[in-house]
Amino acid sequence: MLQEQRRDSKGEKYVIGPTGAKLTLNDLPPPGTERWVIRRKAEVVSAVRGGLLSFDEACERYRITSEEFLGWQKAIDSHGMAGLRTTRIQQYR
Repeated sequence: MLQEQRRDSKGEKYVIGPTGAKLTLNDLPPPGTERWVIRRKAEVVSAVRGGLLSFDEACERYRITSEEFLGWQKAIDSHGMAGLRTTRIQQYR
């Protein structure tokens, strides 16, 4: 599910994030993030789908494998944000 990329009044690119708020590159988790909560994972997936980051840029920036990112994306597509919960992963397989 791709999102439409938009620009605000300053010309900054943004997409609508998983919480319904505007999401820019500055709003994304910092590079090198190690603690991945549901919201952060969903923000990165939204950014890639909206074109703020490319798939390769996201994997490099966050030092995640392509399989890990694709797993996040599949979990969101199949079960929504709840599918990203690592404590309930067996329920969503």
